[in-house]
Amino acid sequence: MHDLPPLARFGGLLATGLRDVTDDPAALDSTGWWAVVHTYEGRLVCARFADVRPAPSPPADPGRWRGPAPGEWTSSLDRDAYVAGVERVRAHIAAGDVYQANLCRVLSAPLPGPADIDALTALLAARNPAPFAGTVRLPAHGVAVATASPELFLRRRGRTVESGPIKGTAPTPELMLPKDRAENVMIVDLVRNDLGRVCAPGTVTVPRLCHIEHHPGLVHLVSAVRGELAPGAGWAELLAGTFPPGSVTGAPKSGALRVIDDLEPVERGPYCGAVGWVDADRGAGELAVGIRTFWIDTGVGAGGEGERARPVLRFGTGAGITWDSDPAGEWAETELKAARLVGVASTGGQPREFEGIRYGADLAGR
Repeated sequence: MHDLPPLARFGGLLATGLRDVTDDPAALDSTGWWAVVHTYEGRLVCARFADVRPAPSPPADPGRWRGPAPGEWTSSLDRDAYVAGVERVRAHIAAGDVYQANLCRVLSAPLPGPADIDALTALLAARNPAPFAGTVRLPAHGVAVATASPELFLRRRGRTVESGPIKGTAPTPELMLPKDRAENVMIVDLVRNDLGRVCAPGTVTVPRLCHIEHHPGLVHLVSAVRGELAPGAGWAELLAGTFPPGSVTGAPKSGALRVIDDLEPVERGPYCGAVGWVDADRGAGELAVGIRTFWIDTGVGAGGEGERARPVLRFGTGAGITWDSDPAGEWAETELKAARLVGVASTGGQPREFEGIRYGADLAGR
């Protein structure tokens, strides 16, 4: 991966010619076109590119992507641990600590060798198209992310900002539960609150509530929350007021963050963070919630300092837990969200419908 040039792809645009990289969100209100990766834990990477041009996604070529074997995937929480985690979230709800919290797990599999995340991006575009798909490849900065996200975190056009929270997932509209709608409304209220911190008073509205969207293999309930930025507020204030996204944390957010930190054994990384682009010259940008997202981890091997370990492909999946949650059903939702995309990444382009995912040994440690 270290020999590959930096690039980013979003919305039919290809960005090359890396100019600079910063972790300062204020740079997004300066000049130029930026690719953005913001991990759930707070690491922000903003990369400005010199050459941005229209370019379709490269053709899907399974031969370019050498994915892991299907049986090599491990999960940070196995079924029993996840079900127990759901019960613990319900206990927190009963105690009044939270009303809802997202419980997530990270799937991991070793790659057979060096891998180009852009090749996986092409497969995802062909096999699982998504409205906020894209990739960021910054070898020198340890960033290799490919997203097939269906969820808008923040869209900005001038002073107008919009978020599109997703809560509620089912194989078909008929299988959507009353709990799903209640959860969506709860998170919409949280997102209204978040945007209200950085928007002018009285400008935050909900133009769409609990709209059913169809995506490959499943359906979602999606809402829209919109507002006008307050005078003096820019990307730094917008991210400070809204991150991490409400749909992948819970309500109230402060309590949900504590529950998540207690129950999840590994970091989420780019999963549940934000991935996207900002055109500072046009005052525009679009950041997706980092769900349905793969990233490549490279690390130091056990043999000593400087020895590279095998690269590892990671993918996150989760579900929102409420008092009405059925633990087995929430586990099944995490499987539903992962099965198709894990199939694409594992087999070089053959998506699988939901039929349960088989894993190897559980991933241990944080």
